[in-house]
Amino acid sequence: MKENPSGQFQTISTVGGERCKAFIPDPLPPDLSLETDPELRSLSEDALLALGRLDSVSSILPDASLFLWMYVRKEAVLSSQIEGTQSSLSDLLRFESKAAPGVPLDDVREVSNYVAAMDYGLERIRGGFPLSLRLLKEIHGVLLRQGRGAERKPGEFRTSQNWIGGSRPGNAIYVPPPPDQLADAMGKLEKFLHDDPVRVPLLFKAALAHVQFETIHPFLDGNGRLGRLLIALLLCTEGALSQPTLYLSLFLKSHRSDYYELLQRVRTHGDWKPWISFFLRGVKETAAQAVATAKQVADLFKTDRGKIEALGRSGSSDLRLHHILQEHPVLTTTRAAELASVSFPTAASSLARLGSLDIVHALETKGRARVFAYSEYIGILNEGTTPL
Repeated sequence: MKENPSGQFQTISTVGGERCKAFIPDPLPPDLSLETDPELRSLSEDALLALGRLDSVSSILPDASLFLWMYVRKEAVLSSQIEGTQSSLSDLLRFESKAAPGVPLDDVREVSNYVAAMDYGLERIRGGFPLSLRLLKEIHGVLLRQGRGAERKPGEFRTSQNWIGGSRPGNAIYVPPPPDQLADAMGKLEKFLHDDPVRVPLLFKAALAHVQFETIHPFLDGNGRLGRLLIALLLCTEGALSQPTLYLSLFLKSHRSDYYELLQRVRTHGDWKPWISFFLRGVKETAAQAVATAKQVADLFKTDRGKIEALGRSGSSDLRLHHILQEHPVLTTTRAAELASVSFPTAASSLARLGSLDIVHALETKGRARVFAYSEYIGILNEGTTPL
């Protein structure tokens, strides 16, 4: 295919006098009739149907907020793994429960920051704040607020040249726009997010915006994670999802080499259609997986609740603790007692009964308190979260 880049390459001089070619993307949308392509239109319709089914997932679960609470954490783990962290979902849950994390602290803290950044961004949007450059900077500030990357100017667009791959710009796989071009490129992206110069169908808009953000690479660190979060933020802002239940990180992790190759082909060849097709397939597949996971979780909760009720006891503390485990699937006896507002012996007895029913499993002992896990629940959500 003949090269027809989606922007211009500009020769720049970096620190030390080395010259390289930085890429400055054309503003969105590309001058192509992508949304009228029959194949892409069909894929888009299928993806929108899958999104609709996903948005009704609250009717499947007795408490959809608990599923969302855990699903956000799974996304945080997966998105961070794409960037090289080695934390698993279990590691994050142990960290949050103040049980031993079992991994280098920087890794699990990075994932915890991602959860906080997602929560912050979604709360701002629910409060009516527009999806804007200001909001992206604020979210970035939370994302890199502590631990690894905290020295990489959290919440600020870069003022120096960055690159992707290689040891320096001169041998990099890709060099984003130079700092003096950054404000203009990001300003045009913000206009596109607000339908200027033209409104584009939502899923096409999300696909294009994600590429453009990753191409501009406006921060010194955290661009990949924030670029993936941008997709969920856009879908919620536009009303396609009432809750942030679609995250593409598992799909992108599973097709990592294709993902990076397609992004680069857009830049170097203006090859938009394969990328949009890939993105739409990812939306459809991810939405279907989330619905299936929600059904598995609902069935598990119902089955385990039935086991508890079948004990023939009053069982109120056991049922209360089972509900708490849905939001805190790794916890100590002491923490269980606090959350259930019962005594330590009562919590210990309830956890022992749940253990006898094979609902929880003891992991270890921390002082007086043992650490327990709602293993089958974690196992359902753990799919695909093995570190790369």
